[in-house]
Amino acid sequence: MRSAYQELIDEVCALLGTPATLEGRDFGLIAFGAHDQDDDRVLDPVRTRSILGRGSTAPVRAWFEGFGITTARAPVRIPPEPRAGVRTGRLCLPVRHGGVVRGYIWLLDDGALALDDPRLAEAQAIARRVGALLAEEARVGARLGEALRALLVGPGEERGAAGAALAEALGPAADGPLALLAVAPWEAARELPAAPAGVLALAQLPAQRTDGAGALAALLRPAAGRSVARRLGAGAAGGPAAGLSAPREAVAELPAAWPEALGAARAAAASGRFGPLADWAAIGPYRLLAALPRGLPPDPAVAPLLQPVHRELAHTAEVFLDHAGQATRTAEALGIHRQTLYYRISRIEHLTGLNLNDGEDRLLLHLALKTAGW
Repeated sequence: MRSAYQELIDEVCALLGTPATLEGRDFGLIAFGAHDQDDDRVLDPVRTRSILGRGSTAPVRAWFEGFGITTARAPVRIPPEPRAGVRTGRLCLPVRHGGVVRGYIWLLDDGALALDDPRLAEAQAIARRVGALLAEEARVGARLGEALRALLVGPGEERGAAGAALAEALGPAADGPLALLAVAPWEAARELPAAPAGVLALAQLPAQRTDGAGALAALLRPAAGRSVARRLGAGAAGGPAAGLSAPREAVAELPAAWPEALGAARAAAASGRFGPLADWAAIGPYRLLAALPRGLPPDPAVAPLLQPVHRELAHTAEVFLDHAGQATRTAEALGIHRQTLYYRISRIEHLTGLNLNDGEDRLLLHLALKTAGW
């Protein structure tokens, strides 16, 4: 279906003689027309970011939506705004179907096209064809999402039927390798995005945490994990983290992959060394922590160290253990003198009653600290 969108956007470009871009209603890039112009304004920062990053930023979305494009039924002219990176004026053709906006066709014309140009009526007819395709894709995506959701978290007796329905709907695409990507937290009230390229099915799953936040599950090929995670906002400032399960060869094996994806996402959120996307195969000891239930009380020996007043000591202990108890490396990592480090270690031992020269005591403290941040 993606090729159909490209054909339609190429048709718009040829009709109007101007570069065009098709985005979903979430401002995710679907298709764009090539251009052979020498004018650098055609590649203003917003268009470049949309093409290279497969979407637009929140401030850019707010700027465009401020012109009423979400409810418009006719072309909307948007003037340049260099402060927002919009160097070139645009015409927005709302893509609608069934009274619902499905996306937007953006024309870079900077005032060259008059709103009464008869070619715009033809372009709007193409936009309606795009809207019908997007609506059908949304219906198919909803059915796939419902089957994926039932397979992963539905009652046990329904999972077999859900898996069979999902495999049948996917057809040859159901053949492995398959993986699950978890994006968490994902607020229940948040709109389900259009499935990015490379995603076979997308589903919002119920809360697994005491704060009520759920997760977004994406079924995909393992190689697509990083690009899809980025497209879904993982790693953005203040945004969610993402985790990728180990590969599976059949749809029926996916229920066992979902806890892995969630555990990897928790590892990404807990440790910055994994980046915005953590791979289950690469998170090491965090695989053991993933098996622990949330909300476990701290170990009695370590509980005093976890009080807010001792936050610096707890951080020192974790860095010390992360560096295998090597004082020089730990002091360098913390930016302190070795004597300061030794003083802090003595205070840690006094608070916890643990001996950091003892392997089992080190193991207990390390696990307790990691669990507390989990």
